[in-house]
Amino acid sequence: MSYKGKVVIVTGAGRGLGSSIAETYASKGAKVVLAEKIPSLGLETEKSIILAGGDATFVQTDMSHPEEIEKLIQKAIELYGTIDILINNAGISKWKSPYEITVEEWDEIINTNLRSVFLCSREAAKIMRLHGGGSIVNIASTRAYMSEPDSEAYAASKGGIVSLTHALATSFSPDHIQVNCISPGWIETGDYSQLNDADHNQHLSGRVGKPEDIVSACLYLTGEGNDFINGTNITVDGGMTRKMIYL
Repeated sequence: MSYKGKVVIVTGAGRGLGSSIAETYASKGAKVVLAEKIPSLGLETEKSIILAGGDATFVQTDMSHPEEIEKLIQKAIELYGTIDILINNAGISKWKSPYEITVEEWDEIINTNLRSVFLCSREAAKIMRLHGGGSIVNIASTRAYMSEPDSEAYAASKGGIVSLTHALATSFSPDHIQVNCISPGWIETGDYSQLNDADHNQHLSGRVGKPEDIVSACLYLTGEGNDFINGTNITVDGGMTRKMIYL
């Protein structure tokens, strides 16, 4: 797939999955706006893309602050004049007992992970509809429908993203803006060689996921001609949530 000339915003683009998504779109000819809270990480991704011959601009953005999201969209328009694709990837987690998590901690997770998806999507859609439409992909998680202890705020934020996706798809459809969601399972962004057989065997696919597995899904959902996929959530987890595991 070629994305030559397409303008793509990737949030949380400084490391892990976000940087992989940004670098791949850039390698396929897209102009990528890198939204990242931590300057050193955002600049590192920007440098990597530019050294590879791509077009990227880092914009420091704290996704929990609405005014910074507005500035992000404004900067993208100043740079490139339009927005074709938005990948809402930014997110934080905090594993803390529901008896102990503070209101401030809860709000930080919900505002960063969930509210930002709504605000980014709304502001980007205002531009997309002026130019014939666009595509939005929200990164949720299999934590939206399975959990471990002390993950309430994170699970709530990811479950909210899944629901928000089909709501936005419905509202934006008259403007030819498709909105879809990807729920990754275990995606290893660290040292893959440190994983063991027990880790891999939890998956029907026989391996733990890699960032490129999610990148491929993003490219598919935003590819020209795939506009009949709309308002859906695609689980990319190697079948982990479908395998019975007995300890």
